Amino acid sequence: MKNHNGHHHIPFNLAGVIIALGIIYGDIGTSPLYVFNAIIGDKIIEESLVLGALSCVLWTLLLHVTIRYVLIILNADNKGEGGMFSLFALIKRRTKYMLIPAIIGGGALLADGIITPPISVTSAVEGLEARIPNLPTTQIVVVIISILFIIQQFGTNTVGKWFGPVMMIWFFMMAFFGANQIFENAEVLKAFNPRYAYELLVLYPKGFYLLGGVFLCTTGAEALYSDLGHCGKKNIRISWIFVLTCLLLNYFGQGAWLLQHTGEVLGEKRVFFELLPQQFLIIGVVIATLAAIVASQAMITGSFTLISEAIRLGFWPKMRMVYTTEKKGQIFVPAINFLLWAGCIFIIYYFEESSHMEAAYGLAISTAMTMTTILFTAYIRTKLRLNPIYTILYATIFFTIDVAFITANLEKFSKGGYISLIITASIVSLMLIWFRARQIRNQLVEFVELNPFIPMLHKLSNDKTLPKYATNLVFLTSSERNDRVEKKIIYSIFENKPKRADVYWLVHVDVQDHPFTCEYSVNQIVPNDIIRVDFKLGFRVEQKINILLRKVIEDMIASNELDIDLKYRTQYSFVGGDFRYVLIKKEFSYENEMQFFDKLLVFGHSIIKKIGLSEEKGFGLDPAIVTTESYPLIFNRKVKEFPLKRTENHLK
Repeated sequence: MKNHNGHHHIPFNLAGVIIALGIIYGDIGTSPLYVFNAIIGDKIIEESLVLGALSCVLWTLLLHVTIRYVLIILNADNKGEGGMFSLFALIKRRTKYMLIPAIIGGGALLADGIITPPISVTSAVEGLEARIPNLPTTQIVVVIISILFIIQQFGTNTVGKWFGPVMMIWFFMMAFFGANQIFENAEVLKAFNPRYAYELLVLYPKGFYLLGGVFLCTTGAEALYSDLGHCGKKNIRISWIFVLTCLLLNYFGQGAWLLQHTGEVLGEKRVFFELLPQQFLIIGVVIATLAAIVASQAMITGSFTLISEAIRLGFWPKMRMVYTTEKKGQIFVPAINFLLWAGCIFIIYYFEESSHMEAAYGLAISTAMTMTTILFTAYIRTKLRLNPIYTILYATIFFTIDVAFITANLEKFSKGGYISLIITASIVSLMLIWFRARQIRNQLVEFVELNPFIPMLHKLSNDKTLPKYATNLVFLTSSERNDRVEKKIIYSIFENKPKRADVYWLVHVDVQDHPFTCEYSVNQIVPNDIIRVDFKLGFRVEQKINILLRKVIEDMIASNELDIDLKYRTQYSFVGGDFRYVLIKKEFSYENEMQFFDKLLVFGHSIIKKIGLSEEKGFGLDPAIVTTESYPLIFNRKVKEFPLKRTENHLK
């Protein structure tokens, strides 16, 4: 639903709450599968350890997730949309320095998307190891995840209808078996006292570093914000009350079970599955696996959305995107799907067990959350312009928490955390190279005044002695001004064989900060001869320029603003005549004199460009109506002087 301000508003209702359970809470909802195992590890179970860890989990969920994300960050919506890049889009015009944290955060979230499916599904399947020794867990997980990635191409609309009910069953199951344990050992409720958390972090040997395991209870908190546009703020907040209650019941139930086994070592036991009766174990594992699949699906879909936003903002090369349904957010990106699958398979075979994946997992998420803190602080300062005291208060509290979690997670750097940083660094490097190289290319674009060429264009358009190149000749321009155009466009029209057309179209696409803006304006520089169209498209709007321009022409003809003489028009002709798009590729000239670092960027850009879409595909153009030309980009050209001498011709 759209309100009068253009915001995409999703109303609160029961169906919306159930949908939110399926879309948002898969990741954070499956965290009880591995949190306590990550905290306890091979340590002897002690009361101070259990109550301290449980108290840390409780207050982390309340402060870090409930207050920070649910109550505060959800308010930073970009016309109803949320997420790392939506937040960056809100502030990018006010501060250029936020580019770096936005790209780092985006890279960390993609790394999270690679690690989430392996750890979630592996943790669920490992529940059967107590019943079935020598279970080929790795092979089973590979098969499940491979099937999950294969079905992405068909869309998740049909399967997605079951996500909400599956997660509803999962949360009720967690709450029920957790509550059973609490009734048997109510002493665990003492963990509500934050004193136990303090004592664990300060007095327990290396207790501070246990925050790395505690932090895993927040996995998926970023999804609360990223999926704001899919579910709506009220639906997220209301459903979180139910989710938080179920999570706490299960965590406290696990704590109660641990208190009954003080002095022991966990070994191969999975605390979560110890809560289940033996006769219910297989059913519980099946439900847990389904919940893990939902969690994985949410991260995969989120990665597709993140990449689509990165493309619109110029952080990523254009790639083929398939819109599997008419619903907002249902995007399939084949190349990213393959990369995510390959990354997941690598993680599975490299770590093999979920306990080995925890270090890499925590570091990726803590990095992403730290970047969100930086961006949101900038949002408070530049967009909301609140009293500086609020900005300082927010930054101090949550940046301190973030630094604490990152420091604790870095303790596991050598145990697998480096994998997370390698993946994140690779993605961030790709984004930075692409973005910076595009800046260099744009700096080399030469613009000329359009007015001196208008009489020549008008004359060329009406010169019947030349063969007509096209009825509509379309050039894409990056010039934001109506009176200026790239020199390469003038070069293309007049050099060599002049291109005569009935109408010359200059089309400019301006990607808007708001995600779903879809507007255009028309400037008839010379009526019926030279027309400029400016499209304002949100960063989530598919740029099908051919379809959009045809719609503009239909509107102009219907309102008598355009009169195209269709000499060869038949009953099968389109109302606006034929089209020819000229795309002029900017190629770096070998004559360039550039700094070494810039040369590396340009070289990296040329490599990255090969994995992306061609420009015609990126703009949704049919290759049959596209002419591609090259234009050299020259940077600091220095004309070399050659000691050339003329000699007498001695040949007779």
